[in-house]
Amino acid sequence: MSQLNGCVPPHRFLPYLTAPEIEALPDKANTVIVLPIGAIEQHGPHLPICADTAIATEVSGKALAALPESVPAFALPPVWCGKSNEHIQFSGTVILKADTLLRVLWDIGESVYRMGFRKLVLVNGHGGQPQVVEIVARDLRAEYPDFCLFPVFTWGVPNRAGEFLSEREKAEGIHAGRAETSLMLALTPDHVHLDRAVGEYPCPHHHGLLTPEGRFRFAWLTHDLSASGVVGDPEGSSREEGEMVLASLVEGWVAALEEIHRFRMPAPRADQ
Repeated sequence: MSQLNGCVPPHRFLPYLTAPEIEALPDKANTVIVLPIGAIEQHGPHLPICADTAIATEVSGKALAALPESVPAFALPPVWCGKSNEHIQFSGTVILKADTLLRVLWDIGESVYRMGFRKLVLVNGHGGQPQVVEIVARDLRAEYPDFCLFPVFTWGVPNRAGEFLSEREKAEGIHAGRAETSLMLALTPDHVHLDRAVGEYPCPHHHGLLTPEGRFRFAWLTHDLSASGVVGDPEGSSREEGEMVLASLVEGWVAALEEIHRFRMPAPRADQ
């Protein structure tokens, strides 16, 4: 029989519970609900189009598997399609418009709240949509004052990826480069094609005040920066490196989920 939970332990996969079991859960206000959010989009000639969804789902699932049983936490199935219109010129990209993704995430968040849960972690695996995820989190917080939401990039926890990257890759590699390729070698090695890998950096825009990513940005589509769809360099990627990066990400997420479980929203200021 197929398993819907993937690497999430079955007892931490919310869809495996019945409605009465969810009703009976103790301390739902401090139970952590984890929603992986990914994308289906091109990742150059060497990575599968599921990369962002796979990374968000697998990293959060493995963290839940390593989480102490004393921390109540459950995963939802991933939102596998995201706002990926920067890759619109490349085959394999499935796109939700920003307002569509916003409504999807809003409706999921409201559903989680209606079940009685008050802590929702939005584990975003795609670099093209953090603004949408953050807007949803802020707006749900404004609508439901006792709802705590945590919009976090999958790579946002402490991890070892930077140890293996060149200075140029750290500065300019933003898509399908070494860190992402190594991690995918650890997660789905049969679907990574290193023999097809190419490196490509955006030029010359990345060397002035205006940059694709940073404090002073210009709006770009991937084909503005890259003919291959890669923005970075996967050279040097390895499964061994990916395993080390994966272990560090899982460790970081375990610590994050433990802290989220302990988190209490500060009380309003007395002068307000």
